[in-house]
Amino acid sequence: MPAQRPVPARRSRIAVFKAAAALALGMLPLLGLAIGPDLGAGSQDAFRQVGPQAAHILDLWRLTLAICGAVFVAVLVAFLYAIWQAPRATESRPPDLSVLQREERGPRRSVLVGIVISTLLLFVLIVASVLTDRALAALSLRDAVLIEVTAHQWWWEARYDDEDPSRVFNVANELHIPVNRPVLLTLKADDVIHSFWVPNLGGKKDLIPGRTATLQLRADMPGTYRGQCAEFCGLQHAWMAMLVVAESEDDYQAWTQRQRAPAAEPAEDAQRRGRDVFMSSTCVMCHAISGTLAGATRAPDLTHVGSRRMLAAGALPNTREHLSNWIADPQQYKPGTNMPPVQLPEADLQNLVSYLSSLQ
Repeated sequence: MPAQRPVPARRSRIAVFKAAAALALGMLPLLGLAIGPDLGAGSQDAFRQVGPQAAHILDLWRLTLAICGAVFVAVLVAFLYAIWQAPRATESRPPDLSVLQREERGPRRSVLVGIVISTLLLFVLIVASVLTDRALAALSLRDAVLIEVTAHQWWWEARYDDEDPSRVFNVANELHIPVNRPVLLTLKADDVIHSFWVPNLGGKKDLIPGRTATLQLRADMPGTYRGQCAEFCGLQHAWMAMLVVAESEDDYQAWTQRQRAPAAEPAEDAQRRGRDVFMSSTCVMCHAISGTLAGATRAPDLTHVGSRRMLAAGALPNTREHLSNWIADPQQYKPGTNMPPVQLPEADLQNLVSYLSSLQ
């Protein structure tokens, strides 16, 4: 059997540099810009912060990226240098194995220096993390908006608390908050572990059944920001989204006034027939509509469902066609959702859609 020929030094060095170049190219997407909606138009982007909490977290991320990136580059350069300088065997020169029998003080000193520097950098990250945590907790809660958020499979329930019980109201999958005013969220989970995350406004917070957590936010720029459950919570985890609408104080107060009002009386015959369909069908067993006899709490409150931008926790736009399709067969959009298909004659279905769309 012929002896295996050693790899020429030039060819092996070229292979090393090709591998390094491929690794560097693979990391380029990390440096690219986020692709998605414009800021404030339904964006979900941790790199475009619009509040102090998200800014603190982004600063910590940038520091971590800079340190880890510098360490990675240093290790890669040392690795390439060691390979470049290492002696190689050729057909005319046998391999030098004497280095295995003697102590090399240079490499040992380099390893010790690397350990010391890595330890110091880790301490820098620990201190930065502690300071970031303190900064997040230091947000003033004076005149804060109080919202209790409960996570369900797979939708969000939000109750706007007030000292006056008559001013408390519920919404689903869409939060409205005033700009430049703090918001204190009380977070709960109804079934499994969830995680509340609106990256433009702040960090993640887990919602654990049987426990209560809090999260402080503030939006400094008007706009609509998308949030997402960030903890796998079942089959439709990806379709458990929410919208946070940050608006001026006047617009926010006007919105809360509308939400506190009971459902408007139907103005058309089709809407009146649709209300009758709602009250006589299985809808009334799970949903509530303020101002009617429907008062169930197992599913989203529909008192003002017509004013919401999305249906089914972000799965569908809130249009008449999508609403009709969702009622008729929700499983085709969110398999496993707790809402069963509602079998209705086409005329009754369209009347029901007319009624729900009128609930602004």
